[in-house]
Amino acid sequence: MITGFLLRALDRRISIAIGIILAIAVLVPASNLLLPTDSAFRIPTYIMSMLGKYLSYALLALALDLVWGYCGILSLGHAAFFALGGYAMGMYLMRQIGTRGVYGHPVLPDFMVFLNWKELPWFWHGFDMFWFAALTVLVVPGLLAFAFGWFAFRSRVNGVYLSIITQAMTYALLLAFFRNDMGFGGNNGLTDFKDILGYSVQADGTRAVLFAMTAVMLALSLLVASGIVNSKFGKVLVGVRDAESRVRFLGFRVENIKLFTFVVSAMMAGIAGALFVPQVGIINPGEFSPANSIEVVVWTAVGGRGTLIGPIIGAVLVNGGKSYFTGAFPEFWLFALGGLFIAVTLFFPKGIVGTVQHYLVGRREKRVARAASAAGQPGNDSAATVAQQAAE
Repeated sequence: MITGFLLRALDRRISIAIGIILAIAVLVPASNLLLPTDSAFRIPTYIMSMLGKYLSYALLALALDLVWGYCGILSLGHAAFFALGGYAMGMYLMRQIGTRGVYGHPVLPDFMVFLNWKELPWFWHGFDMFWFAALTVLVVPGLLAFAFGWFAFRSRVNGVYLSIITQAMTYALLLAFFRNDMGFGGNNGLTDFKDILGYSVQADGTRAVLFAMTAVMLALSLLVASGIVNSKFGKVLVGVRDAESRVRFLGFRVENIKLFTFVVSAMMAGIAGALFVPQVGIINPGEFSPANSIEVVVWTAVGGRGTLIGPIIGAVLVNGGKSYFTGAFPEFWLFALGGLFIAVTLFFPKGIVGTVQHYLVGRREKRVARAASAAGQPGNDSAATVAQQAAE
């Protein structure tokens, strides 16, 4: 069963992409740790952490692509799952501070001492153990996605209405987490982290391991997503995207298909948030912002939705451009982002990877058609069909 899953998942493009990601997971930390500081080939620690942040965003975009690109669910609330995973990891990191906080309390985080909390809230218990926090990173976004999807999909809420509801969900969480009495740090969120698994989060070695883990989890998530979309279930998933009523008429439980995909995607987004927090050093309610979810949609559209690899490329390129332009031309960045989305929608609706794939398939069809014509075969259409099937 596992062998069949891997054979379906590891097609040529996905295998190359996973190989590149794993190579990055080794080469970037090795460059930072092994090369001398004055070497032109050494990647500084702050650059490595920034690249790690981009890779966590790439994992988030991949999660969105699974539901939007292959199931047709345009979620504008994936920032909620990302932030919940981040808060779960942030709570663990806060519990590791102990007496090294500003107020020196052995149990309560600084913000609770400042707000005159007398004891640790019940939902903070267990976060002093890494395994519990790691489990929560998966369970909390998964449960929220399950509860939301159970009611939404069984009520057959689709299209723009579903998108609005997902955006309302993340906005409601934004308002809730801003409240000081929620027990999550209010507007300031969680920060001033010290250790993770007993190692300083500021140490170069820890930063290198975090980067490598982010790249490995991205590669593993790409493998899982590829296995899903290339399976028989994936064929039905695309059918739901393109003709939901026909799939329902054939006897499939469309709501269950959507629910499974939505929950898996939410868990992937939670993992992305958990990897993001220790590298950035803070998590606050701003991560729930609906604008963040819309940015994820932009990354996915730019890279090419429904391609798996495209959203990864789009997330890295757009965020790299954001880092550059916000420093060089801060007043123009939002205009550039809006213009980029409009340009992609008008001129590259398939995104970067989708456009390249379409071009390559077109060239292959023309080459086969010319070969058939030269051989005196009248069936150019048949040859083009064979080329299309081979490309797929």
